[in-house]
Amino acid sequence: MVQFSPTAPYRHNLPHTDKQITIPLSHYQDMADNSGHVSGRSSGNTHVVLNERILSSMSRRSVAAHPWHDLEIGPGAPALFNCVIEIGKGSKVKYELDKASGLIKVDRVLYSSVVYPHNYGFIPRTICEDGDPMDVLVLMQEPVLPGTYLRARAIGLMPMIDQGEKDDKIIAVCADDPEFRHYKDIKELPPHRLAEIRRFFEDYKKNENKAVAVEDFLPAEAASDAIKYSMDLYASYIVESLRQ
Repeated sequence: MVQFSPTAPYRHNLPHTDKQITIPLSHYQDMADNSGHVSGRSSGNTHVVLNERILSSMSRRSVAAHPWHDLEIGPGAPALFNCVIEIGKGSKVKYELDKASGLIKVDRVLYSSVVYPHNYGFIPRTICEDGDPMDVLVLMQEPVLPGTYLRARAIGLMPMIDQGEKDDKIIAVCADDPEFRHYKDIKELPPHRLAEIRRFFEDYKKNENKAVAVEDFLPAEAASDAIKYSMDLYASYIVESLRQ
């Protein structure tokens, strides 16, 4: 832990310059008294009461929340669930979750001219055999910024083999998009929409010389079963970690 001397100054570099200002720590100590108020002794103002709501929002847990482990999957899971978007619709940049930090990082720019046909992300508090959370492609009208979470409904499962390993994708619709929320099963989608999704995943790694095989789409029931299995597997890992 870093220890601060009550007399040690705080040095701060001014933005866009090499100049440095030195502020004695007593300046900050004078601003806080034991009653939780901010003193105006340095500025001549009266005491200002700190907003408890703001203080609670600055807790360590709120700052360091991990989207995979700290975001609830939602009470309606496995049919209706929260998911975190990593890649927005129309993006050529492949973003992904950095599992260590919980941040969304740039993995690469796609080698081919294709772009993601819909928003793509993962379902929190799930895990698959490859050690990653369950992938989900969310159909909706607009692109969503990486790191945003939304409510989605599973309508189907796309079995996929990526370089010889199972890498299935949940096909879902945004539960709060009026154009897509009425879909309940993947068979209700226009054939062109399914062909578009299939072609993207078949082609997006071709220029990297990586083989991807997409199998026939499965109904909503299969998607719910896959999500439930990944939820149970995640829970088993949590139980095992508590035993150690």
